[in-house]
Amino acid sequence: MPDLLLDVQGLETTFKTPDGVVHAVNGVSFSLQEGETLGVVGESGCGKSVTMLSVLGLIPSPPGKIVAGAANFFGRDLLKMTPSEIRHIRGAQIGMVFQDPMTSLNPVLTIGRQLEEPLTLHLGMTKHQAAARAAELLSMVGIPNAADRLSDYPHQFSGGMRQRVMIAMALACSPQVLIADEPTTALDVTIQAQITDLVKRLRSELGMAIIWITHDLGVVAGLAQRVIVMYGGFIIEEALVSELYAKPSHPYTIGLLGSLPRVDASGKESLTSIEGAPPLLYEKPTHCPFTPRCKWAIDRCWNENPLLETVAPDHRVACWVDVKTGRAR
Repeated sequence: MPDLLLDVQGLETTFKTPDGVVHAVNGVSFSLQEGETLGVVGESGCGKSVTMLSVLGLIPSPPGKIVAGAANFFGRDLLKMTPSEIRHIRGAQIGMVFQDPMTSLNPVLTIGRQLEEPLTLHLGMTKHQAAARAAELLSMVGIPNAADRLSDYPHQFSGGMRQRVMIAMALACSPQVLIADEPTTALDVTIQAQITDLVKRLRSELGMAIIWITHDLGVVAGLAQRVIVMYGGFIIEEALVSELYAKPSHPYTIGLLGSLPRVDASGKESLTSIEGAPPLLYEKPTHCPFTPRCKWAIDRCWNENPLLETVAPDHRVACWVDVKTGRAR
């Protein structure tokens, strides 16, 4: 059995705004095994990124606040660490690739300076050693003439190359976990495929575990072993990739898959859309947050929020209705 690297239990994060308190993450629990790739999917605003930023202590406070939960990493709770303690975890043991390669790099510092900083900070390398390792990292992520590019600035790189630099920075200290927050969102489809293939190759070479945050179920199908689906700050379904695509058990997951073009389709099926809008989370939902948009909803859905229940081996879903039969569970 692979070792358990990260175990998050009951995570809750809120944001104080002029209009009220937003309950962005509501009791999220998940785990990550050694060498595993976990996909986290859901539409914008469902809590994917906030969950991972909370785990790494990157939520701005104020307005953000982690109000409950634990995130155990090698037996230590990341949520209880001091800023100084978790700073030694970030980058060194857990690397993160942020969503927008255009704004994630400092425009007034050279690429070399930004790559060398974690190497000197976490690994104690000299400037010469860090420069050599930085060039090696750029070569590893497919940037030609790596040593010569260290003196360039971010504006001299294309969007795809900037994202490669971000991946190189995240991998600089050989972390056990890589968190990739929608790393291909701002890139064209050709570059998206290149970045995905790059991460697959690096995963097999380095043996690291990956959390891949995305709204693109097509990317997850070819990358992850296990998927969690989020909606309204909750995990509403969790399954192995093959199981999720073959037997989706939550109405929201069915809607997401129905909106995805398929290469095996006959051409007669039309893509579906999910009617309505995501919930406003100024109050923590006491009913299933998907109920107003759900065609399978029953009275219980309006009165009680379901917990994740096992419906098959390695497959859990939070729904009061069996979508196969249309009957209450």
